[in-house]
Amino acid sequence: MAPEIQAKFATYPVQAQRQLEYVRGLIFTVAAENALGTVEENLKWGEASYLVKGGSPIRIDWKPKTPAVIQIYFHCQTSLVETFKEIYRDEFSYEGKRALVLPLDAAIKKGPLSHCLQLALKYHSLKHLPLLGA
Repeated sequence: MAPEIQAKFATYPVQAQRQLEYVRGLIFTVAAENALGTVEENLKWGEASYLVKGGSPIRIDWKPKTPAVIQIYFHCQTSLVETFKEIYRDEFSYEGKRALVLPLDAAIKKGPLSHCLQLALKYHSLKHLPLLGA
């Protein structure tokens, strides 16, 4: 884990750290399983950010104003979150066109979340397809 990400996560409650670390691990796993190349990890706007060549950035964070959840942010000018809402209407809560919202006390459903992350990491090769080819 990049030192600046580790330092950022260390400022969060333990439960938030665990959820964020799980999502982070899933991003790296999905990238490896799909041979998407190196995952760039850094802080953008004070949030952990992940990107592969040909993908759309994914940011993850916990915020004190919404202490019971973490958010997974996607570029709001993509069709990613709209597609997730169509495919996984009841699997997740959403924040507009920009984020999946995951409760800290919920078990994360690996299959649906992995699929959403995969669509983001492959976005530029899928953006022309209906429902991103899902």
